Amino acid sequence: MKNDGISTPKAGDLLISEPFLQDENFSRSVVLLCEHNEEGSFGLVFNKPSILRLNEIVEELEFLDAEVYVGGPVEQNTLHFVYSGEKILEGSIEIGDNLWWGGNFEELVSGLKTGLISDDSIRFFLGYSGWGPGQLIDELTENVWIICRENLDLESFSSTPEELWRSLLKSMGGEFKVIANYPTDPRLN
Repeated sequence: MKNDGISTPKAGDLLISEPFLQDENFSRSVVLLCEHNEEGSFGLVFNKPSILRLNEIVEELEFLDAEVYVGGPVEQNTLHFVYSGEKILEGSIEIGDNLWWGGNFEELVSGLKTGLISDDSIRFFLGYSGWGPGQLIDELTENVWIICRENLDLESFSSTPEELWRSLLKSMGGEFKVIANYPTDPRLN
């Protein structure tokens, strides 16, 4: 599939992997782009659950049996989070309409413990996806990614990982709707 007229990616964009991408880290991935500038790009794979639960990796949150996603192959010993709704944490960066990246972790822990913050609107990630200067633009030119400017919201947080990739492509219509149904292994078709 050809990405005619590559648009400049920006924070809040979704990068949808082409169905032919063979890299196991990004096969059928939806990456939420949190930052893109001349120094590089930072994103979180939104639809790859890890085998770990939050209460297994954060001692202060042992009461919270929340799913943790693999944010990407870089620094998988780091924890990141995104939440939707009103800004509730100091230091959060707005990356879309009512979509926030990071913020004061102690505030988050306290809010989750007291029930002032609901875990329904938060997604946690181990590691991240990173691109050096110009690397993401090169990958867009090589048709590795499709830029989707659809806003993530609470409904997106509840989509199953398998559904998210397909439903976003279908919502884009046209040729994207067609590739949404492309089989994972065309030899089995």
